[in-house]
Amino acid sequence: MSIVVTGATGHLGRLVVESLLRRGVPADRIVALGRNVSRLADLEARGVVVRTADYDDPASLRTAFYGAEKLMFVSGSEAGRRTVQHRNVVTAAREAGVGLVAYTSIVKADTSSLVLAAEHLTTERELAGSGLPYVLLRNGWYLENYTGQLATYLQHGVLGAARDGRVSAAARADYAEAAAAVLTTEGHAGRVYELGGAPFTMTDLAAEVSRQSGRDVGYTDLPVEKYTEVLVGAGLPESYAAVLADADRGLAEGDLYVDGDDLRALIGREPTSLAEAVRAARPSAR
Repeated sequence: MSIVVTGATGHLGRLVVESLLRRGVPADRIVALGRNVSRLADLEARGVVVRTADYDDPASLRTAFYGAEKLMFVSGSEAGRRTVQHRNVVTAAREAGVGLVAYTSIVKADTSSLVLAAEHLTTERELAGSGLPYVLLRNGWYLENYTGQLATYLQHGVLGAARDGRVSAAARADYAEAAAAVLTTEGHAGRVYELGGAPFTMTDLAAEVSRQSGRDVGYTDLPVEKYTEVLVGAGLPESYAAVLADADRGLAEGDLYVDGDDLRALIGREPTSLAEAVRAARPSAR
C-alpha cells in the first residue's frame, strides 16, 4: 500500500513528497503524480514511484490511484475548472478504494466570502457525500504570496485593499509538513484543520520589509476596484486580478484570519514567521 501525492510537479505537492521522505516513508511507498512527469525525474531517481495523472482525465486518475492507502489531494490550480476536475479526483479515489483522502482546501471554506472558496466548499461536499474517509487541510495564505513581491514592495511600496485586516499566513513548507504529519499518523479521518501562522496586517508587512531593508516602505490601501485596475496595469489578466483583489477584500473582513493553533500542533513547532520569511527571501540571503 502506498501514499499517493497529486500535483507533485507543483510547489506544494513536491514539498509534501520531500516531507514524507524526511519522515522516513520508504521512497517506493510514495507515488508522485503530475501531468509532466519529466519534472519528477529527480524524485524517480531517488526511488519515488512516478505516474502520469491529469485531473481532466478520469482514466489516468483511476490508474494512478491504484493501491493507494492514502491520497494527498492537492487542489488544482485552474480556478473556474476545479469543480469538475475535483469531482473526477473524488470519483476515481472512490473507485480505487482509497483508504483516506487528505484534501488541501482553503481556510474557513464553509463560511468564507472569498470567490476562491466556492470551489473548495463544493469539493468538501463531494468528499462528504462520497463515503470515503477524508480529512480537510484548510490551508491559509502562503507567506510566499508576499515575499515573492519584495522587489515590487521596495520600488512601489505595499499596495492592497486589505485595510487593517489580519492574515494568518504560513510558508508552503509548513503546510506541506502538516500534510505529511497527517499522512503518516493515525486518527485524522473526519477532522477539519484550520491552518495558518501568526497573523499580521499589510501595515505590519510594510514595516517588516522596511526594518530589514533599511528603506522606507509604506502600505497604501486602495478600494477593491482601484486595486484591480493596478493589478491589470501590472500585466495580470483581468479575471486573475479580480480574484486577488477579492482576496484582499475578504482579508479585510477576516476571511484569512485563523483563530487557533492547528498548524503548530501538527508540525510540532511554531510556523515560519513573517520576519523569517522576509529574511530568507531577501536577495542578500540567497
